[in-house]
Amino acid sequence: MERRLISGHSPFEPIAGYSRAVVVGSTVHVAGTAPIAPDGSPTPVDAYGQARLCLSIIAGALAQAGASVEDVVRTRLFITDAADFEDVARAHGEVFADIRPATTCVVTGLLDPTWKVEIEAEAVVE
Repeated sequence: MERRLISGHSPFEPIAGYSRAVVVGSTVHVAGTAPIAPDGSPTPVDAYGQARLCLSIIAGALAQAGASVEDVVRTRLFITDAADFEDVARAHGEVFADIRPATTCVVTGLLDPTWKVEIEAEAVVE
């Protein structure tokens, strides 16, 4: 089965040896996406802004893979503080309200102490 790699802008991709997304068959797997702005601008300080940035990066990776947010069937939200869930959920809901993918939220630590959220996504394209 063909495997297509989609690169992003994260400085961690070449170091850790991963891709922003991998397309295998009709499935697009988008890696954990942290709030690292493509233009190098500072990370938003609030959880909502960080989640919106993550979702924007994910949408861009999906587009490169020939998919869109409408094709997403699963997301995983990783947050550092349960108190931020409502803000992250609001950002997620703004993108996925009508799509309603299966979603999991986990409270955990992230690589950069300024990050409040990291998001993964999986899409299926016909």
